[in-house]
Amino acid sequence: MSERDKDEMRELADDEIADVEVLTGLRAKSLRFEIVPETEVTFEGEPGERSSSRTERENLPEEVEPGVTYRDIGVRWQARSRIDEESSQK
Repeated sequence: MSERDKDEMRELADDEIADVEVLTGLRAKSLRFEIVPETEVTFEGEPGERSSSRTERENLPEEVEPGVTYRDIGVRWQARSRIDEESSQK
């Protein structure tokens, strides 16, 4: 089984209740990146967990370009995690 398949099996489904949920958002009249950021979201720790994260963007592409000014942007981010008792006992 590939690492991607394992990650998808561990991902928390939208209809599952999370033990921890974080929601945040921002709006800006303008936003400019001089350098394209590298981002990554990871979840780890004991006991095992199943997690998911989601980003919704408004007037901001998935991959921003350096030197471009984006206007009237909005970003909403959500992370959800649930303790996975089964993987903790392996």
